[in-house]
Amino acid sequence: MHVPTLFVLAALLMGIMAAVFQAVWRFNRDIPGLKAWTLAYAFGFLGCVGFLLRPQAPGPVSVLLAQGGILLMAYQCMQGCRAYAGRPLARLHGVWLLMAAWLLLALYFTVVQPDLRVRMVLASVGPGVFFLLSARAMWPHDVRAYPARRLTAWVCGGHGVFLLLRPLLFHAGSTHIEMVSSVVMIESIVVLNILGFCILMLVNEHVNAALRRLAESDSLTGVFNHRAFLTLLGKAMSVEARVDRRLPVLLVDLDHFKQVNDRWGHQVGDEVLRHFVTVTQACLRNGDVLGRLGGEEFAVFLPLASESVASRVAERLRARVEAQPCQTARGPVSLSVSIGVTLCVPDEAPEAALGRADRAMYRAKGAGRNRVEIWVPPVSGMA
Repeated sequence: MHVPTLFVLAALLMGIMAAVFQAVWRFNRDIPGLKAWTLAYAFGFLGCVGFLLRPQAPGPVSVLLAQGGILLMAYQCMQGCRAYAGRPLARLHGVWLLMAAWLLLALYFTVVQPDLRVRMVLASVGPGVFFLLSARAMWPHDVRAYPARRLTAWVCGGHGVFLLLRPLLFHAGSTHIEMVSSVVMIESIVVLNILGFCILMLVNEHVNAALRRLAESDSLTGVFNHRAFLTLLGKAMSVEARVDRRLPVLLVDLDHFKQVNDRWGHQVGDEVLRHFVTVTQACLRNGDVLGRLGGEEFAVFLPLASESVASRVAERLRARVEAQPCQTARGPVSLSVSIGVTLCVPDEAPEAALGRADRAMYRAKGAGRNRVEIWVPPVSGMA
């Protein structure tokens, strides 16, 4: 195909994708990396325009526009991938100095001492390295859990390798430059189109994850809500039953919480609930699951824990809540909790286990509050 026509097609593609990403980013500014990807395709558009202008307006401006646009596209792609993957962004000062030196070399070998081979190496190595770094940043630790990230990493890595090998391709096809240029442009158009769809898949992944967190989390405290906790409890009970273990469940209720709301107001009451969650999470092990059942009532299950471990965890939690008042703008608010502990019975429903823990918790309240009560049923059935 005619190379200028391919540049026009590439410029249209870059412009459309940049406009699409800009529209998505405008309404989803919390999606990490999306702003950088929008800039990447905008710079790619400018790079293609620069290449189209070079026959009509050769000189430093067209070189900077063409070479700089492509380099900045690859750089912003890397920054977007790092941001999305939760990695620290590249240090700007060092990167900008390297890119400035790269552009000066491109100018020198275009305007002062024209050398097509050196210019081709420069145009390939810089963007190629950035795309390889994009692939490295995006590659997920759990490949099966993040297919969109894996695909994005493959696309960036494959394009980076192709860019690094591109000078060899031109050297081998030196007698057919027009055909080689067409192949290179077609590869870029196809890959950058696929990469654009990969970015949209990542946007969808992020939005779905946010919706899932919203559906599963309590909006005030950030822990699992009632429905999500019951689902996770049921799954954990099944796992423990397979290895003939009984899963410990704690039901925790803040004592006299209504008095906190009546005396200090609901805003302080919300601070108290968040403080309780912070204290509780500091008491739990990795893998223990905390959920809010409603109001001031919370539940915890402890995978791979015995009755004695559950008792110690409950007592430690009770003591820490008592020892750490909630510091609010209206002064410290002292807290205490009543905790009921039980072990799950094989083949029972999660609601039944929580009901038994709830009865144990009410025993604690009836015995004076700020205490732990344990209700362990026999193995053969519920008490």
